[in-house]
Amino acid sequence: MKKTLLIITFLGATSLFAQQQQDSILENKIRKIEAQVNKQEQDIKQISLELEKDYWTYRGVKKETQKKITQQKKTIDSLKQLINMSNQKLVLVNDNLDSKIKQTDETVFSNNSKISELDNSLDKNQLYWIIATLGTLLLGGLLFWLLGKRIKTSKTDVETQIKNTKTALEEESVKLDNKLVEVLETQLKLKHEESKSQPSISNKKADHSLALKVADEIIRIQKNLSRMDESTKGLKQLNSSVQRIQDNFAANGYELVEMIGKEYNEGMKVTANFVPSENIETGNEIITRIIKPQVNYKGTMIQSAQIEVSIGE
Repeated sequence: MKKTLLIITFLGATSLFAQQQQDSILENKIRKIEAQVNKQEQDIKQISLELEKDYWTYRGVKKETQKKITQQKKTIDSLKQLINMSNQKLVLVNDNLDSKIKQTDETVFSNNSKISELDNSLDKNQLYWIIATLGTLLLGGLLFWLLGKRIKTSKTDVETQIKNTKTALEEESVKLDNKLVEVLETQLKLKHEESKSQPSISNKKADHSLALKVADEIIRIQKNLSRMDESTKGLKQLNSSVQRIQDNFAANGYELVEMIGKEYNEGMKVTANFVPSENIETGNEIITRIIKPQVNYKGTMIQSAQIEVSIGE
């Protein structure tokens, strides 16, 4: 009996425990369902708010769109009015053009008649005009040829006269330089004789004015000789005279320092004028002209040179 009661009690407790466990599971499910329902309610509220917002936005856009449509209709109506006015003006212009075209056709017809009359008149005189034109052209061509020949001849004559004048001037210059050289030679001889008859004096006290003048004249004559044609009359005689006076110059103790073609350096005791030149290599400085020569007397400089130095670019 006790065993039976124990079994029944155990079975009842087991059943009760099972029932409580099922109730607990059911409550959990109910809670989950309630949570889902609450979430769905919140989602529905959010969707309702968004729908309401979209609705008012839609109403605003619709209102703005209707306003723009109204404005466009007004614009279209204005354009239609302008088109109608333009069509009316075009009709008027077309009518005016038609009338003017008719008038022009009448004028052209009248002008064509006049042109036909002129053509008939021109046909008769055209041959004479052609002959006269050809004659004028031939006469003009002949005059042009004669004038060109005359100008060419005159040009040749002028060039010949210039050449002859230049030759005559060079020959006259040679004659004058020959006479000058003779005078300088005579003065040098007299100076040499005078120095022999007098006791020797120092270089500083000696009178070198004649020698310096002779040196300047030698440089001038040599520069002129370099520019003259070799066929110039009297040129060889002048070259010989210049060489002779240079020998006499040296015999009296004087020396002309040759500088043409030499390279310039800053240590030279000269007065230099510098000019750019494209004929000299870039950076080089060459003495190309002697304005006043350097003159030495018995090894001592008594006149410094004045020169022109060309600088290569």
